[in-house]
Amino acid sequence: MSNTRLSVRLSRLLNMIPYFIANPGISAAEAAADLGVTTKQLMSDLNQLWMCGLPGYGPGDLIDLSFSEESIEVTFSAGIDRPLRLTSTEATALLVALRSIVEMPGMVDPTAAHAAIAKIESAIVGGGAQISEPHDSRMPPAEAPAVATVRSALARQRALRLVYYSASRDVVSERIVDPIRIVLVDNNSYLQAWCRQAEGVRLFRFDRIEAATELDEPARPPSHATEAAAALDLFQDDPAVPLARLRIHPDYGWVLDQYPMNRLAVNSDGSLDVTMRFATLDWMARLLLGFGAGVTVLGPPELVAAVRERSDAALAVYAEAGFEIR
Repeated sequence: MSNTRLSVRLSRLLNMIPYFIANPGISAAEAAADLGVTTKQLMSDLNQLWMCGLPGYGPGDLIDLSFSEESIEVTFSAGIDRPLRLTSTEATALLVALRSIVEMPGMVDPTAAHAAIAKIESAIVGGGAQISEPHDSRMPPAEAPAVATVRSALARQRALRLVYYSASRDVVSERIVDPIRIVLVDNNSYLQAWCRQAEGVRLFRFDRIEAATELDEPARPPSHATEAAAALDLFQDDPAVPLARLRIHPDYGWVLDQYPMNRLAVNSDGSLDVTMRFATLDWMARLLLGFGAGVTVLGPPELVAAVRERSDAALAVYAEAGFEIR
């Protein structure tokens, strides 16, 4: 596991104790949704946390929890009763992050974000630190109705009816989706959801959602869809995660609407050169083979080799079965 991921997990573990103290008896599914992880990852974190504590690390020194998928409670906090105080440097970094994401549709409630910015700035000023860019005290801009509806449906775990513009096909379609979560890819915010029309997990860019209606029925994405949602962690801009270089055929521009890819160039024949993060060669090779000739792998060499090996194996099976390969 990379140092970046270890750091992220450590931060999450340190903040879980105050969270569970504030939410005694919460279910694993609810906590996982709040903390932005899968239930499987949460249970793994709890088992790890169970072995942490004060120096000495005897039974009376370790953090103690009572947990199952139905209920989680902290029985001994080892003194971690509230999050650590932010230093001036940490608070300034948090301000920079808040100011960045507050402009991203759907990522946060803008009213709450602006209130948090004001409180943090006040605390920094009270501590004697300087703020290079003072907070604008005016009312924050109103959130677009469609964006607010999507966030509400996600929080209430309700299905959505979307009117969505697909830039690659230049068409507007209406579809019913089961929201999974909101993600940030290449400085754009997306709703990740199970699309009932396509029968698959899809990404819907917020600035292309023309209208959204929260339905009076619960969101029920298939279990395999929520497991696939965790794979989006692979697409974060973590240099420790392998990066594929691909060429998308002009007729396959729709792929960019369904997978988090970063455009590099548009070629003279209309094809697109893009990059995409992935975790394992096996997973990425299977994904790419599904596109057939629509996507060409440019790199890295090990991915090119994996795709070629799988392709050759598939062709050999067809040949053995007596099919003519042209």
